[in-house]
This record gives sequence, structure tokens and C-alpha cells, in this order.
Amino acid sequence: MRFFSDNAAPVHPKVLQAIADANVVDTAYDGDQWSQKLDAAFSELFEREVAVLWVSTGTAANCLGLASMVQPHQGIVCHREAHIEVDECGAPGFYTGGAKLMHLEGEGAKITPEAVEELLGTIRPDVHQVQAAAVSITNATEYGLVYRPNEVAALGELCKSRKLGLHMDGARFANAMATLGCKPADVTWRAGVDVLSFGFAKNGGMNAEALVYFDPEMADAARYRRKRAGHLLSKGRFLAAQLLAFLEDELWLENGRAANAAASIIAGAAQGRLLHPVEANEIFIRLTAAEAAQLRAQGFDFYDWGEGAARLVTSWQHEDVHVRPLADAIAAL
Repeated sequence: MRFFSDNAAPVHPKVLQAIADANVVDTAYDGDQWSQKLDAAFSELFEREVAVLWVSTGTAANCLGLASMVQPHQGIVCHREAHIEVDECGAPGFYTGGAKLMHLEGEGAKITPEAVEELLGTIRPDVHQVQAAAVSITNATEYGLVYRPNEVAALGELCKSRKLGLHMDGARFANAMATLGCKPADVTWRAGVDVLSFGFAKNGGMNAEALVYFDPEMADAARYRRKRAGHLLSKGRFLAAQLLAFLEDELWLENGRAANAAASIIAGAAQGRLLHPVEANEIFIRLTAAEAAQLRAQGFDFYDWGEGAARLVTSWQHEDVHVRPLADAIAAL
């Protein structure tokens, strides 16, 4: 009955078991046997050598990744409604030492190379103006839209030509991949992404996120930044164990598919009300205050999204039996 956030979903049983299995004496911080396996496990997933740092929040993953690419006097190009702008309480500026977020518009919170070029064209190349050093995109976006490999590659090519870093906020990367059906490499490093914040907490994890560096040398300084930021947990093995459990038998992708499938059922019942295409596990619909009250009176929980709209989010644990009542209730409005 609760559809306000996938952050509120339960921890997957296999993840809980992995945490329990890690509850033994081992080396502290990131020297334990689980943390030491992360680079190899993620390198296999992404088909190239990568370096992986666990952190406990998506905000830390995003901002530590961005701090690897920008100096305090530089800028980060992102959508005006990107998570790093609207939901991280100024953390990008805090972690980077003051780097500026440079905003773009775009349908469904997606940005295009043309929009980036137009923005860059307005910046004088002198010390009086902030110079862009990186671009950050979200896949899936804050409105549940998915960047295709060719769209990321177009941005990647622009970033390469302009000597900009490319960061991907993948808080819902599993949901994006479930939609795309391609290799994870195709929409990340092969398309020009330098750093990926690979989200797990929204996908059945407890408190673990992966910061993936496709150039392992970039991770060297990030290890110091993680410590300085207070994210080098003394018992980091419990985070590493979660990440490894998700990679085993593609649990991360299975969970993403389950959440997407649940969202598609609700979307099917909300035709004519949809504000954005449903490409992941978020559904944005037109809903009057009276209609929202009617749904809540039946026990359904969700976010109001401005006047006359609502956001519904499905999670890995939602099955047909869980979402059919909401779908039927929306159809009956």
C-alpha cells in the first residue's frame, strides 16, 4: 500500500544473510576479504578493470565522485531538477570545496549535447567566470526517464572534445538497465562515463552504494576524500558484503526488473493521467486533491508532486498482488 519511495522498501533477504555472514572478526575499514573482492567483481560486470569504493549514502557517492573531477573554482553542468541540485542540501559544493552547479532545462530531467554546448557558449574563457569541468547525468532521471547508450555516447563525445568529466548518478541504475537490456558497459564507460554512482539502497540494500571508477587511478585520491568526509566505516565489510550479494546471480538486475514490472501495471491503469513516459519504477500522474484524498482513504501512500500531480514509486518487493489494488483504484477514479 506504500508507494512513496523505494528508499522505504525492505532489505532483500539475501542481503540480510550476507550481512550476517560477514559478522565475524576480520580486518577493519576496507582491508577485509569482502572489500578486497569488489574491484574484481565489478570489473567482471563492466568488462574492464575498475576501482570501486563503498560508501553508505547516494549523496556521498555522487559528491565524492564529482569531487574527483572538479576543483573548487570550477562548475558541474546538470539538469535543473537533478538530484544533486534539488535533494542533496548543497552537498556537491561541500564535498568539492565550492564548485558551482550549472543548470540546464530538458524534458523529463534529461539533458542534451546541444543544451550543454549552448551553456558552454555563454561562458567567457577568463578568470572572472566559472569554467565547467564536468557534466552529471542521472540514469534513470528524477522523472523516471532512461538515457539510451547513444544518448550517453553523444554527451560522452562532447565531454571528451571539451575535456569535461562525465559523471552518472545511478541511484536507479538497476531500473535503467532493466529497461535497456544492454550491457552495463554500453551505457557507461563505452559511452564515455568516467565515474558511476551505482545505487543499491533503493534496490533492496540496507546502506551500501558503490562508487565505480572506470579509470582506477582516479580512485586514489577519492580514498582520502572518503576518509576525510567520514565515510570510511571501520566495519566496511558489512557494506562490501551487501554489494557482493547483489552481484551474485544478478540479484541487482532481478530486483530492478521486478520494480519496473510493478510500475508498468500501474502505468497501464493510469493512461491519460501520465505526466511522463514510465521507463523505470517511477510513475507521475495527474491527480486532483480530491482524487488524492480518495486514494489515501483507501490506504495508499504516495507523494504529492506539486499542485494536481502525484509521484508513485514501486520497489523490488512489489508483486502483481500488491499493485493491482492501486491500479484498479486509479482506473476507477
